[in-house]
Amino acid sequence: MGRRPNSADPAISPPPSPQREIRRARAELSFDDQSLLVPLFGQFDANLVQVENRLGVFISARGDKVLLEGPEDSVARARDVLQAMYGRLARGEELDSGAIESLIAMSNEPTLEGIISGESDGPPVMIRTRRKTIVPRSAGQIPYMRQLARDELIFALGPAGTGKTYLAVAQAVSQLITGSVQRLILSRPAVEAGEKIGFLPGDMKEKVDPYLRPLYDALYDCMPPEQVERHLMSGVIEVAPIAFMRGRTLADAFVILDEAQNTTREQMKMFLTRFGQNSRMVVCGDPRQVDIPGGDKMSGLADAVGRLEGLEGIAVSRFTAADVVRHPIVGRIVEAYEGKDA
Repeated sequence: MGRRPNSADPAISPPPSPQREIRRARAELSFDDQSLLVPLFGQFDANLVQVENRLGVFISARGDKVLLEGPEDSVARARDVLQAMYGRLARGEELDSGAIESLIAMSNEPTLEGIISGESDGPPVMIRTRRKTIVPRSAGQIPYMRQLARDELIFALGPAGTGKTYLAVAQAVSQLITGSVQRLILSRPAVEAGEKIGFLPGDMKEKVDPYLRPLYDALYDCMPPEQVERHLMSGVIEVAPIAFMRGRTLADAFVILDEAQNTTREQMKMFLTRFGQNSRMVVCGDPRQVDIPGGDKMSGLADAVGRLEGLEGIAVSRFTAADVVRHPIVGRIVEAYEGKDA
């Protein structure tokens, strides 16, 4: 038990004034399509429990109606999140714990519906692929997705888990499906020094594949596996280390460079000058995670952004820990490391 308050004790703060007290609120929602209620609520109401725990509200479901109770701001956020969850299901999109977590994170924004559907005077912000329709899962992804559809060269900078590479691959797949480009070329630095590759077993493809695995994972998430394999065999999709880009002109292609912070200035210049007719390039990386000898001063990513930002047709998107769309703990880890290094 705590001590009894003593008016003479300077360690005891006065009780909060009525103006500072948290205002309580109630809200009721109803949903027209009852067939969506089971996936909306989740097994054993797991989805509702997730929203309750994260936003500090009480949710009770009765038939097609949901009652929300709690602090006024939290109730408003929970209402927006539930409406956004229902909207995803109504559009045929997936609703898992990760998607719900992202919607909860985005509920801090002024208008959650605006984030998902786009501005009232513009089209919805989304990417359609063979396997799914992708919508923004953080505030930072909105301008990035617009840049992917509009600009010729995009630099995407920020920590892991913000969707930089995944969204770039999704946009590339979407443009391949529509015929806007004829090829997808996905690349990243494999190792710091070429001789290290010799210690790995197998042929060249088997040696570099482990370094390119994240790009394959994004591909398989956006296209049926058999289609990915067919395109890889035919060369429509190419996944290769950056060294394989030298001497080529990449026309009619969507080209993605991942982990670009680990390129040297010479490698970055070589890569960017591969740009060909009717091509699109996306360069993804985290400037705070440079692994090459010499560190930040030798990184081709920082050098390129410094030289090219502001030029016509070139866009830069910067993500922060607030845009991390993996497990919530990833965002907290990123914040902790960035705060320590600052």
